[in-house]
Formats: sequence, C-alpha cells, structure tokens
Amino acid sequence: MNARPHYEALQDMYAAAPINKIYKPRMKVSDSLAVIEMDVDDRFHHSGGGVHGSVYFKMLDDSAFFAANSLDDEFFVLTTSFTTYMSRPVANGTLTATGRVVDQTRSQFIAKSVLINQDGTEIGRGSGIFVRGRLPLADALGYASKDG
Repeated sequence: MNARPHYEALQDMYAAAPINKIYKPRMKVSDSLAVIEMDVDDRFHHSGGGVHGSVYFKMLDDSAFFAANSLDDEFFVLTTSFTTYMSRPVANGTLTATGRVVDQTRSQFIAKSVLINQDGTEIGRGSGIFVRGRLPLADALGYASKDG
C-alpha cells in the first residue's frame, strides 16, 4: 500500500461528506492516526449556551474512525460501537480531536480519541470498535486514490 495517497484520499473523502458542509472540520490522516480541528461558536450550542454533545461525538468518532480507516486502503470501515465521555463544557474556540488505533485483529480495529479545547484542556474522550465494511473506498463519495 502506498500510504500517502491513501491518507490524502481519506482527507478528500471526509471533506466531501455532505454533513461536513455544516461543521467545516479540517483533518489530517497518517498511519493509525487522525487529527480533526473544528471552530465552534453559538451555532453549535444547546439551549444552555454550550456546545452540543453531538459535536463532541462527531469529532471523537470521526477521528477514531479515520485512524482505523488509515489501515485499510480497500474498504470503508464502519463504527460498530462508540462510547463517548464529555468531561468539560465548552462554548467557543477551536477544538481538536486526536484518534489513534490501539489494537487490531483481522476483523476489527479498536481506536481511542481525545478532544481538547484551544487551551489544550481535555474536554472529552471516546473509544470504539470499527470493522471493515463492504463498500469499496473507490465507490465512496470524494475518495479518489491519487496513485493511479
């Protein structure tokens, strides 16, 4: 596997996802690792004035997911379970989620992720199990391997 084109294609696929037109995240993928940054403001708030938990989940799950998919250049992986812990509220600023694969077998990847605010304080974490799906990456919206 020529990894760099695969990582770049995953980044393009992420950017092409229709949901990301709302969130506007930025992502970098490397071997077993994905880092996502997103700017948040009151557009992402719940009625209590803080960032909604769905944003925590999205960033944590996405970073773990793409860390896992960095290890498979043929198929789109799927989240089979994901546990999210939200430890501190945040209202605005730049959030960063870092996902890492911590274990893998032939059939699954286990990945963990940490979410920090712009001051570097941890505000959440998550862990999940991901499996190889049936959708070829070549058929996923935005994924176009650059090696050929």
